[in-house]
Amino acid sequence: MYYFIHAIDKPESLEVRKANRDAHLEYVKDFSLFIGGPTLTADYETMTGSVIIVDLGNDAALADFLENDPYNKAGLFSSVTTSPWKRSVYNPDV
Repeated sequence: MYYFIHAIDKPESLEVRKANRDAHLEYVKDFSLFIGGPTLTADYETMTGSVIIVDLGNDAALADFLENDPYNKAGLFSSVTTSPWKRSVYNPDV
């Protein structure tokens, strides 16, 4: 089952994000990521959170994924919302 994850960084936490970015990117390599990346400020300059769509199979695997993400372990996020997700439109040219 695919899950949509939207995590919002705590205010003034850019240095926490930068310090844990390599560990986070290494961590997500072990999963079936459909897509992922940071959310940005309106000027596209500063990372403010994360969006990930990942195939995890079940809610228990989702909880484990979130709990062990280096960003989460570092206390980066002020909130995390999740939802099951289904791809219904796809453009291979994008």
